[in-house]
Amino acid sequence: MNVLTELFLVFFKLGAFTVGGGIAMLPLLQNSLIYEKKWFTEEEFVDAVAVCQGLPGVIAVNMATYVGYKKKGLAGSAVATFAVVTPSFVMILIIAKFLGLISDDPYVQGAMAGFRVAALGLVVVAVIQLAPKVIRDKWTAAAAALAFALIAVFNVNTAYVILLFIVLGVIVTLAGGGKAAAAADADGGPSGGSAADKDGGGDGE
Repeated sequence: MNVLTELFLVFFKLGAFTVGGGIAMLPLLQNSLIYEKKWFTEEEFVDAVAVCQGLPGVIAVNMATYVGYKKKGLAGSAVATFAVVTPSFVMILIIAKFLGLISDDPYVQGAMAGFRVAALGLVVVAVIQLAPKVIRDKWTAAAAALAFALIAVFNVNTAYVILLFIVLGVIVTLAGGGKAAAAADADGGPSGGSAADKDGGGDGE
């Protein structure tokens, strides 16, 4: 099957059957991209989610644009983005026209309650599936707990929290790289000196 056709079908299906926003899409997106299509590894998927969540806009659209571009350049981006927004665009037009007439119907209210519960379940699944791939050490566990506290307890704007942890992530990575380089120098120094001494001894003889 043509890659553009695959992109359209994957993201049209996701746009049509995902309820509750972009985060709720992640379990379905993960299953499609990693296990069915094998377009991404789990690590690549987590990185893509982090980038798309940190950028302005809806994560569902950002992910579609990102994945489409990775697979087929600008054409892939256009196809995937169009596919993911088309179902919701059409459904919203229909709902906006008729929901006002039937909003008091108990069956409609029951259906909306079911949608909300399903959306919550999908978000919980996304958290459970992504957490082991993101929280790998004490630093990431502490960072996740701090981010949760800042947003849920102190009502800090999400954008500021993302910017804060981008900066902290860079600092921690640079600090870790410096320690690794120092450790490598410490390990290589004595052995390098020994080799030089041996070579020097051989030349003297």
